[in-house]
Amino acid sequence: MAAKKAVTKRSKARPKLPPEARRAYAEIEGGVRSLGKSIAQIQQGLQKAERRIEADARARIKELRQDARTQLKSLQSRQREVTQRLKKLGVAAEGSWEEVKHSADSILADARATASSVIDRFRSALGA
Repeated sequence: MAAKKAVTKRSKARPKLPPEARRAYAEIEGGVRSLGKSIAQIQQGLQKAERRIEADARARIKELRQDARTQLKSLQSRQREVTQRLKKLGVAAEGSWEEVKHSADSILADARATASSVIDRFRSALGA
């Protein structure tokens, strides 16, 4: 029969430390735990800040959409106004198309300037 080897339990690899060294070791371990808690608090703070930033961004987007709708309605109203003026000018000019064209050009230039300023405002709001 084969001889069985005796199984012995190994003691911990840590050698016995003098009391002063044990206190220092315990203090270091406490510092490591404290550091772990600090890291957890920082992570929680970051998550909270991210949620706040995301909520602020959603609110800002909602505000910009509402503003865009208002501006778009204003521009559409302006477009209808220009169309009506052109019809009236066409009838009033009775064939003088240069006057009609000049009036239309000035009206359209004003509408383009308004639309351009709206676009610029939105681009600056978005940081583009």
